[in-house]
Amino acid sequence: MDLENFKKKARSEYPNHKKLKDRLRKIKPKVLDKKFEEAHDAQFEHTDCLECANCCKTTSPIFIQTDIDRLAKVFRMKPSSFIDTYLHRDEEGDFVLNSSPCPFLGDDNKCFVYDARPKACREYPHTNRKNMHGILNLTLRNTQVCPAVHEIFQEFSKDFRK
Repeated sequence: MDLENFKKKARSEYPNHKKLKDRLRKIKPKVLDKKFEEAHDAQFEHTDCLECANCCKTTSPIFIQTDIDRLAKVFRMKPSSFIDTYLHRDEEGDFVLNSSPCPFLGDDNKCFVYDARPKACREYPHTNRKNMHGILNLTLRNTQVCPAVHEIFQEFSKDFRK
């Protein structure tokens, strides 16, 4: 995966994707959820996240308390020690990683805490969830991070022209 080319392409397409997001808001919620689910399934038939891992290299998931407790147990640490070692609170007050790339990402793009990974990582890139209307802003941001989400928006651009 050529991430530099992807970043340039994603940046140049962002204004179009932003307009598309506004058009998607006009679609009935259940219809939009179905469209995203179908597009997600089709995209991930031929997308291998291990070839990219850009999400793990550039962003942090939000860690909820159950994630912290689970990972602290994996590392045989107290939750407070896990927080002190790996996390800080962002502007919204959520726990996020201190740095990127993710400290749990291996050189082979594999997560070495995969079975205990945070809920946000399990659900990423969030394109097969219910209530896509509620996360369209997040999904738009993810077009800059995840090539699969970018491609979903590219496909939608063809389907949902003005």
